[in-house]
Amino acid sequence: MEKGVLRAYLDVPVLQKILAGLILGIVAGILVPGYAGTLKPLGDLFVRLLKMLVMPIVLFSLIVGSASINPARLGRVGVKIIVYYLLTSAFAVFFGLLMGNIFKPGSGIELGTGAGKAIQAQSPSLVQTLLNIVPTNPFAALSQGQVLPTIFFAIVFGIAISYLMNSEDERLRTASETLYKVVDASAEAMYRIVAGVMQYAPIGVFALIYYVIGKFGPNVAGPLVKVVVAVYIGLTLQIVLVYGLLLKVFGLDPVKFLKKAKDAMITAFVTRSSSGTLPVTMRVADEEMGIDKGIYSFTLPLGATINMDGTALYQGVTVLFVAYAIGQPLTLGQQLVVILTAVLASIGTAGVPGAGAIMLAMVLQSVGLNLTEGSPVALAYAMILGIDAILDMGRTMVNVTGDLTGTTIVAKTEGELDTSKWKE
Repeated sequence: MEKGVLRAYLDVPVLQKILAGLILGIVAGILVPGYAGTLKPLGDLFVRLLKMLVMPIVLFSLIVGSASINPARLGRVGVKIIVYYLLTSAFAVFFGLLMGNIFKPGSGIELGTGAGKAIQAQSPSLVQTLLNIVPTNPFAALSQGQVLPTIFFAIVFGIAISYLMNSEDERLRTASETLYKVVDASAEAMYRIVAGVMQYAPIGVFALIYYVIGKFGPNVAGPLVKVVVAVYIGLTLQIVLVYGLLLKVFGLDPVKFLKKAKDAMITAFVTRSSSGTLPVTMRVADEEMGIDKGIYSFTLPLGATINMDGTALYQGVTVLFVAYAIGQPLTLGQQLVVILTAVLASIGTAGVPGAGAIMLAMVLQSVGLNLTEGSPVALAYAMILGIDAILDMGRTMVNVTGDLTGTTIVAKTEGELDTSKWKE
C-alpha cells in the first residue's frame, strides 16, 4: 500500500505538486496558523538541500557546457549565434529588472521583521566587481560560495578541455576525453540529486508558506500576483521589442515569424521544456522557416543548452521581489551584478531539472542574499517557488522563441534561408 501511495505521488508532475503545496500552505496558514512554527523545520531542510546543490551544479554543468562546444565549430555561425544568445539574455534580464523596479513586487510584505537575521548585502564598485570575476583561488571561491568567480573558472576550464579533446596528441586527447566523461558523469549525478530534491520541494514549500501566512497573514498573496503580471509583461516586451526589432533589422516580418513559430511556442508553453520541444522546434525551422539543416542542427540544440532568455528575465523580477520582501532593495551596482550573473549562468543550467530554482538561488547569492534557513530570503524564495509552474510556462515559450529567432537571423545572414517560404 505504501509503495502504491509513493508511486502515485511520484507520478504527479513536480510543478503541480509544488503549486498544490503552495495552496495548501496558504489555506493552513489562514485556518490554523498556530502550528506554523512547528512545521517550519521541514521547510528549512528544503533550503539546506538547495544550498548544498548550488555550487556543484555551477561548476560541473558549466564545465560540461563549455567543453561541449567544439572549437572547430566556433566559426562564423558559432560566434554569431553565441553573441546573439548572450546579448538577448542581457536584454531579458534588463526587462525583468525594469518590470521589477516598476511593479516593486514584494514591497509591503516586510518579511525581515522578526523572521530571522537580516541579510546585509554589500555593493562593491563596478570595477571591483569585474575584477572579482577572476578568482585568485578557484577552490576558495568554490568553498566560499562565490558564484561569479566559479562561473568564470568553470567556463575557462571547460574551453581548455574542449581544445584538448581536439588535440592531435593522442595522449592529451584520450586524457581530456576521460576527464570530460568524469565531469559529465558528475553533472548528471547532480541533476539526479536535483530531481530527488524537487520531489521533496512540495513539502518544503508547504511548510515555508504555512509559516509565512501563519506569521504575516494572507496579505502577502497580493505581491505574488504582481510577480506573475510583471514577468508576463516583461516576456511580451522581450518578444515584441527584442525579437521583433531584430527580425525587422534583418528584413524579416515579425508577424509571419510568429505565425510560423506558433507550433513550437505552444508546445514549449504546455511542456515547459526547451529540450523536450526541440524536435518540434527543428521541424518548424525546417518546414515552416525554410532554414538549412546545417544551421539549425547546430544552433537550436546549442540554444536549448545555453539560451535562457525567459528564465533570465524571470530572475530579474524575482530577485527584486525577494529584495523588496525583506526590505532591502538592490542598488544599481547590485542590479548590474544580477544581469552579469544571470547571463553567464544561462550557459550551463538550461538542461538542469528545476533550473529556475537553482538559477534563482545562484543569482541571489551573487548579490549577497544568501539562502539561510529561517531567514527572510528563504521565506521569499519559497513563495516564488510556489508560483513557479505559472511562470515556467511563459519563460519556456520565450526561451524557444529566442532560439528560433536567432537561428532564423543567422540563416538569413549566411544565405541559408529559403526566402520563398516567407512570401506565402
